[in-house]
Amino acid sequence: MFWSGQWVLFRTAVIGILIYALLVLFLRISGKRTLSKMNAFDFVITVAIGSTLASVITSRETRLDQGALAILLLVGMQYVITWLSVRSDRFQSLIKAEPALLLFRGKCLKENMKRERVLRTEIEAALREQGISSVEETFAVVLETDGSFSIISRKGATDSAMSGVIGNTKPP
Repeated sequence: MFWSGQWVLFRTAVIGILIYALLVLFLRISGKRTLSKMNAFDFVITVAIGSTLASVITSRETRLDQGALAILLLVGMQYVITWLSVRSDRFQSLIKAEPALLLFRGKCLKENMKRERVLRTEIEAALREQGISSVEETFAVVLETDGSFSIISRKGATDSAMSGVIGNTKPP
């Protein structure tokens, strides 16, 4: 129970090194997009890759070639999905969420906040992180597709930075 023998440990070490090297190779081949800031789809792929990697390393029933193929399929699917997303707006709208305007010209957009399940306290915390002391000083707060907040202060702000966001919401 506590000691499975030296060959099991040796297998874990060798398989771990090999599958890790294959994962790095697959990620390098698939390009920078695979490791970029994540949206929901990228997060799911990352979790699936991590789960597959753990199974290959720790399970005697999962062979190296099976794990390598599974990881290659996941990375390949992610590559194909992002390739299609870049080339088709319609496909992109199926896969990726749009940024959501939560605050505009110092006013919270309560319907958008409710739809996105964001509390005013979360917006205020994001403002504090950026050194902004009041909501009124803020031109806009956008919930990005990766779950992060983008904050645009009123100083020198224009609507041009809001393309793709304001058109989908109703500012006050």
